Amino acid sequence: MRIAVLGAGAIGAYVGAALHRGGAEVHLIARGPHLAALREHGVRVFSPRGNFTAAASATDDPREVGPVDYVFLGLKAHQYAGCGSLISPLLGPDTAVIAAQNGIPWWYFHGLTGPLRDRRIEAVDPGGTVSEVLPVRRAIGCVVYCSTEIESPGVIRHLEGTRFSIGEPSGEVSDRCRAFSDAMVAGGLKCPVESNLRDDIWVKLMGNVAFNPLSALTRATMIEMCGHPGVRGLIAEMMRETVAIAGATGCHPSISIDRRIAGAARVGHHKTSTLQDLEAGKELELEAIIGAVVEIATLTGVPAPTLRNVYAAVDLLARTVTGPRVPVA
Repeated sequence: MRIAVLGAGAIGAYVGAALHRGGAEVHLIARGPHLAALREHGVRVFSPRGNFTAAASATDDPREVGPVDYVFLGLKAHQYAGCGSLISPLLGPDTAVIAAQNGIPWWYFHGLTGPLRDRRIEAVDPGGTVSEVLPVRRAIGCVVYCSTEIESPGVIRHLEGTRFSIGEPSGEVSDRCRAFSDAMVAGGLKCPVESNLRDDIWVKLMGNVAFNPLSALTRATMIEMCGHPGVRGLIAEMMRETVAIAGATGCHPSISIDRRIAGAARVGHHKTSTLQDLEAGKELELEAIIGAVVEIATLTGVPAPTLRNVYAAVDLLARTVTGPRVPVA
């Protein structure tokens, strides 16, 4: 099995190292000092589950790799539309793309029954630019329950979690999903194949939709937000609105709001990825995490005043970091 990891950052390099350890042929696509370290030393993983090094191939030119069986996409969702020149050399006729993203994926309504069947979500697929680069037929969804960070170039610190739930947009438990799951398990990761991955998407999104934008607005860690009575109440209201929106699309997250908040508090003094990006002056991953949720609220007629207000505030903040964006109505 040949697998390319496009965007071999904290999560991508960790997954690539595990797949390589499990026996897959892995090619990491990276750049800069991180790439230089990967080439010289391999991926060095430090984890409570045991440290290891994986000497996977690493390059900044996907043309050196050529078509593979799977592309594990470790990019942020807002980078998808612009990744065509990087991903096209990796795609053969049957290549599948495992998109390990936060929030609502571009394929969300593909194949669903009802009035929103195959509806494009502008927040995550503006003008169809993502679908053009990543055709839905190639997509395998992936919900990441894993926390890692780049400690230094080529060095990945695994903090917690090893589950990467995957699934077809159609709900089919396909051979290509089973084969990828087997490769992940061989590398020491959990990779259940879900017949309804959308429920998993909303379970994780309950946390992301609240904690990520609020952390950027407050500069607070997870436990600090959960421990502040006013912010905790705001988080709960955002989660209630999100659960209602999920229900309007036929999904029912299998976790209570209290339990979801309690789980976040246990993470402790951890900065969300959005806050880390803000502090680094990078573009914020807002559209998939909250913009698309607001758009789906509009499409389904679900009132979401708290989500809309927080989205407006964090959108204005993002403009001060990366310049004008087009907000979702």
